[in-house]
Amino acid sequence: MEIGISTFVETTPDVVTGEVISHAQRLREVVEEIVLADQVGLDVFGVGEHHRKDYAASSPALVLAAAAPQTKRIRLTSAVTVLSSDDPVRVFQDFATLDGLSNGRAEIMAGRGSFIESFPLFGYDLNDYEELFDEKLELLLKMRDSEKVTWAGSKHRPAIHDLGIYPRPVQQPLPVWIGSGGNTESVIRAGMRGLPLVLAIIGGRPIQFAALVQLYKRAATKAGHDVKKLPVASHSHGFIADKLDVAVEKFFPSTQASMNVIGRERGWSHYDRASYDAARSFEGALYVGDPETVAAKIIHLRKNVGITRFFLHCPLGTMPHEDVMRSIELLGTEVAPRVREEIARWEAAGEPKE
Repeated sequence: MEIGISTFVETTPDVVTGEVISHAQRLREVVEEIVLADQVGLDVFGVGEHHRKDYAASSPALVLAAAAPQTKRIRLTSAVTVLSSDDPVRVFQDFATLDGLSNGRAEIMAGRGSFIESFPLFGYDLNDYEELFDEKLELLLKMRDSEKVTWAGSKHRPAIHDLGIYPRPVQQPLPVWIGSGGNTESVIRAGMRGLPLVLAIIGGRPIQFAALVQLYKRAATKAGHDVKKLPVASHSHGFIADKLDVAVEKFFPSTQASMNVIGRERGWSHYDRASYDAARSFEGALYVGDPETVAAKIIHLRKNVGITRFFLHCPLGTMPHEDVMRSIELLGTEVAPRVREEIARWEAAGEPKE
């Protein structure tokens, strides 16, 4: 079981003071967070791509590259790369470069993206949303698997005639994951291609995603892939403090503010304290609390959904940097050991189900 952090590097107004920190400051903070995550023994750190004022990371590979020389073992991934609106050649080159700088610790998490700002910014039509992703993923995988590439071209990308793609990564092949919000078609496609899957579990009951994991595995098996070699990850909002009540109260204000900003854009209902308390219940999708509480929820997710990698998305919105750092420290030093110890116990006993 791998455990790590994901972030969108938000620069939203502080819910108490209204202050907005600069993109530059938040970028420097997130590099410190990655370094700490490595030091406390976490397995992976993911940075998401966005192209709007309230997010500072439009280039995850650059942010991760800044941390690469300062870290030793933690894996460095996008979360996600919006492949539909990017050039797959450049995506591959950027992450191959990151792989070299980190000596083989880079990963690409490719997705369509739940935000659409990048499409007009780079001149793409949202009507081509699905087609863009499928074509560009195909080309990305060709570059991953072969130093020289011939690409016949498509509606959205000119042809490539027997050209080398450099630099080559340390890892062969460079890991490419598929990020999904739970769409059944995307889950099936990931399984058929034999690519690792990341599910964004940010609402409802996480246990409901077990059916999607099984669908993914059936698709992979049908296509001839060994499902034992295909990890499945989840990404969920959360926050850890030394005491349960402290974590609950600290995480609510920025969570409510962020959810309501996005909710107004997407037509969601108002996010209130009742919504929050329901989501942080044992069966809910928020992983908020003290180390014991959060570890128990991750263990429950592993047993019942089959997740083999867990991303705690922290912070959600803007929180004090010192609180985020403490949350990362507790995830690495207290939560992860609890989870790993329990999983080792299952494996020794034949991993029984709840």
